[in-house]
Amino acid sequence: MKRVILSTIAASLLMGGALYAEEKAPQNATAKQISDVAVRNAKGEAANKQVKLVQEAIDSLKAAHEALVALDKNDKEGATEAIAKALGKLEVILSAKDAPKFLPIKNYVVVNEFIGTSDGIKATVKLAQQWLDAGKIQLARKALMPLTSEIDITTVSLPLVSYPDALKLASTYIHSDKIEMAKEVLTIALNTFDETTVVIPLPLLKATDLIAAASEIAKKDKERAIVYLEAASESLKIAQALGYVSKSEVTYKALQEKIDEVKKEIRGKNKAEKLFESLKEKLADFKAKVFSPEK
Repeated sequence: MKRVILSTIAASLLMGGALYAEEKAPQNATAKQISDVAVRNAKGEAANKQVKLVQEAIDSLKAAHEALVALDKNDKEGATEAIAKALGKLEVILSAKDAPKFLPIKNYVVVNEFIGTSDGIKATVKLAQQWLDAGKIQLARKALMPLTSEIDITTVSLPLVSYPDALKLASTYIHSDKIEMAKEVLTIALNTFDETTVVIPLPLLKATDLIAAASEIAKKDKERAIVYLEAASESLKIAQALGYVSKSEVTYKALQEKIDEVKKEIRGKNKAEKLFESLKEKLADFKAKVFSPEK
C-alpha cells in the first residue's frame, strides 16, 4: 500500500520558507545562493520533521520473524512464544482508546533537485514526445527521468488494521498443526506495510525565499530586489513545467502577474510593501494546496 500526500510535515516546510531557516544567505547574496540556502534548509528541516519511529512495532516485527524462523525448524512451541511476544509488544498500543491505524517503523529522505531552466524542461518534454511518437519508449523515459525537483519524505508503517489479526490467525494455524498455512500468513504479515511519501517541491521553496529576500532589500537595493524577483519568477516557471499543480484558486499566471506588478512598483515609487504581502499570501495559499491526498 502506498500513499502520496502533502501532509502537515510538507505544509510546515512549504509554508515556512525563511522562517524555518537555520542558515541565512549572506548579504549581497546572488539569487543562486539564496536558492541553494533554501534547499539546504529544507533538507535539514525535512530530517527534523521525520516521523518518530515506534520501537514496539519494530520489536514486534522482529518477534514475528523469529516465529517464522522457528516454524522453518518445525519448532511449534518456539513459534507460538514468539507470536505471543510479538502481540505483547503492541498490547498497550492496541488497548488505547484512540489507537493509531499505522505505526511508523522506518523513514528516509530523498532529495532530487533539477538544475536547469524552464525552457530546458519544455525542450526535453517536446523531445520526449517525439520519441514516444516514434515508439522509442526507453529514450523518452530516460529523457524525462531528471525532470523532478523535490524532497520526498517516506515513512513505512505497520498497519494495525491487519497485522495483529494475522498474528492471531497464524497462532491458530500452529495449534491446528497447519504449519504451512501459519508460515504463509506470517510471511504476508511481514511483507504488508503502508508507505506514505510526503512530496515537497523545491522550486516553490526557492521562490518563497527569493521573494522574502527581495522584500527585505527593495528600498535600499532596487536592482538586486528585481534580480531576486526574476529568479523567483523562473522558479515558478520551473515548478509549473515540472507539473507541480495546486488546488488553490491562485494560479501560476496570477503569481507571475503579481511579481510583475511588484517589479513595476519597485522601479517606480517603490511603495511595494503591500504588494509584497499580497504576493506572499497568494504564494502561501498556492503552496498549501499543491497536493491533495492520493491513495
